[in-house]
Amino acid sequence: MTPDRLLQHFARISEAPDAIPRLRRFILDLAVRGKLVPQNSDDEPAAELLERIEAAKERLAKNGEMPKAKPLSPIKEDELLFDIPQNWTWTRLCKVTRYIQRGKSPKYASSDGPPVISQKCIQWDGLHLEWAKAITSASIDSYEPIRFLRDGDLLWNSTGTGTIGRVIRVDNPRDQLVCDSHVTVVRCLLVNERFVQNWLRSFFVYGTIETRAAGATNQVELTAAIANNQTIPIPPLAEQHRIVAKVDELMALCDELEAAQAKREKRRDRLVAATLHGLNNGDTAAESGSWMSFTESARFYFNHLPRLTTRPEHIKQLRQTILNLAVRGKLVPQDPNDDPASTLIERIHKHRYGLIEEKKLRSTKPNSLSIDRRRELQIPENWAWGKFEEIVFVTKLAGFEFTNYFELKKTGEVPVVRAQNVRPWKMDKSNLLFINSKTSEVLNRSALAKHCLLVTFIGAGIGDVALFEENERWHLAPNVAKVELHEGCENELCLNFLLMFLNSPFGRLEIFKHVKATAQPSISMATIRDIDIPIPPNAEQHRIVAKVAELMALCDALEANLTSTASTQRRFLEAILGGALKEKSLQTDIRFG
Repeated sequence: MTPDRLLQHFARISEAPDAIPRLRRFILDLAVRGKLVPQNSDDEPAAELLERIEAAKERLAKNGEMPKAKPLSPIKEDELLFDIPQNWTWTRLCKVTRYIQRGKSPKYASSDGPPVISQKCIQWDGLHLEWAKAITSASIDSYEPIRFLRDGDLLWNSTGTGTIGRVIRVDNPRDQLVCDSHVTVVRCLLVNERFVQNWLRSFFVYGTIETRAAGATNQVELTAAIANNQTIPIPPLAEQHRIVAKVDELMALCDELEAAQAKREKRRDRLVAATLHGLNNGDTAAESGSWMSFTESARFYFNHLPRLTTRPEHIKQLRQTILNLAVRGKLVPQDPNDDPASTLIERIHKHRYGLIEEKKLRSTKPNSLSIDRRRELQIPENWAWGKFEEIVFVTKLAGFEFTNYFELKKTGEVPVVRAQNVRPWKMDKSNLLFINSKTSEVLNRSALAKHCLLVTFIGAGIGDVALFEENERWHLAPNVAKVELHEGCENELCLNFLLMFLNSPFGRLEIFKHVKATAQPSISMATIRDIDIPIPPNAEQHRIVAKVAELMALCDALEANLTSTASTQRRFLEAILGGALKEKSLQTDIRFG
């Protein structure tokens, strides 16, 4: 397959993940290998061009316009990265330049002054002088004339992971514009500087520069030796011009594809947002001029689900909408034969007060910081509101209990649940620690004896809620709280419904409603006990949990389909790109994993 044939597939290829960046890179790969435009036997061979450059450098050195070139080591076999056309030649970067030099550290001005270019100013879309710092006039006066930038100079970022290697061309710079010590200036001689720029931003240089750069201060650094000795394939000058023109043409096509892709995705995102807004906020009948009703939004969304869920973030939005509908009573129909939730709560309260009178349960004080969010969420008539402190048992363990006995090890007999094991919805068992059975017998208060919910109240995963459903003896670390159903109330509340609520958007707001922004944010037990929760009848709780599980499985299938589609598009892209060249080595180079 020829590069021209490749262009016929541009529109289809652009749908693959990261297709446009891949295409840009591939265009440069073709260009610097001599496979983007045909060679012309009438062109002056690159070897003769290099002879002319060498003669010009001798004249400039003789006139004092540049230093005399230092001898360089010959190019080794392992530095020849690929085969090049017959009329091309490999050389070193300093052989085709009259000046390669890093800038120097300036004295910055406290007020207005001339700008100095830093690596931040050099972005792939061009030079950003608005980000340049000002330097003193005295500092400018100390610069030799050769350091002032000229039209066509290349600016090459020379330090910093993630910034090193960016390269741009300067067009008609302002007078006395200079660079700081983190930028290398490359001034070409008798070659097309745009071709040199394309080589420096190709994968063969930019893609490998961080692994080759080294610094004495643990920072990647493009040294003078690396810059001067950088190998470069040189075509005939006429072909350089043709290559640059073709690269510009194809990069402009990539720009058009990128803009069309962004416009398409923006329209889709607006449509998804409007539809989900109708699902989350619409009434059963929409008012004139308002958003779609709930019924209209639901019908439209699920009729067009494949078109509206084309990216992972769309699936994430769908999951959140499902949970939002579930806790509002809009996911499954209500059954008038269900026992109302109000009677359910009355039975739990009566049971709880009995436990308090028997001194099996301590009475808790109401949270004085309670925020009433109940009016924000309209619920069905047979639902009821409850507070966690009134319907479940919330507790954490005192740390003193672990001071003398608790020794965690990577292997052992009894697992211990720490904050890092609690993730949204379920536990992460990949990094469990253990204690032995003898220690476990002493730590009875921390034993997890029955199914419950686990909540992290401090640390990086603060507020994560997981279900504990193991049947063996486990232990709970002091940085995790547990939420248990009162003994005898298992038939009143569904633990999975509580889990679903706490992982829903409304539940997340409840968990964090009293959390203050501090260096180490934490959730108090009082905050968890103060959570307001809308409670359906018990039978409906189970129907909701089942429906959520069904829809989440659908989301899983949609995600798998997205992954499969992306994989297919990626294979098609690589087949097209790989077929554009016959060399097996390039087909390996263009793969992105």
